[in-house]
Amino acid sequence: MSAADTTSVPDDVFISVWRQALVEQKKIVTVGNSTFSVRRTAKHRLAQIDFEMNGVEFRGLEQNPQTKSRWAKMAREGAKVMQFLRAGRYVGVVADGVLKHYNSAAKA
Repeated sequence: MSAADTTSVPDDVFISVWRQALVEQKKIVTVGNSTFSVRRTAKHRLAQIDFEMNGVEFRGLEQNPQTKSRWAKMAREGAKVMQFLRAGRYVGVVADGVLKHYNSAAKA
């Protein structure tokens, strides 16, 4: 993953989507001048948003607290955690308002 893969969307967009979907619990999320519906997954009823920014498609997915990851542990403890994917690959996560990019070594 190159730096352009994650910088095509400003960090504040990920945090804004997280805030609107999980903190404010909105059913419609606004990104720039566009709006996107917040859906719920069928099995676990987790928030899911497919959105586009600068021509790049992303998915925000609320962390499933029933998995074994450290992010799931945080969700079980009450943190609001959302993973972000691009083309099926995880590119970042927002946990309680703090964004962490995956493959940060590739970003440098």
